[in-house]
Amino acid sequence: MVTIIQQRNKCIGCNYCVELAPERWRMSKKDGKSVLLGAVDKKGFWNVKVNEDELEANKRAAEACPVNIIQVREH
Repeated sequence: MVTIIQQRNKCIGCNYCVELAPERWRMSKKDGKSVLLGAVDKKGFWNVKVNEDELEANKRAAEACPVNIIQVREH
């Protein structure tokens, strides 16, 4: 199991996460920030548990994020 965490309020809308892991990320038309699909907001940290098959793409997204607001944790 893998947990992806996003500190969404610090997102600058660069779109890298969407390009690298499109099955899990979208850009919001409302505020121009990325949306972590399926995530639940826990005090500003958006969390979602996903399967191992999404690990590599989301690790690349986390590494590419210029403001370092994406964490990918393996369980």
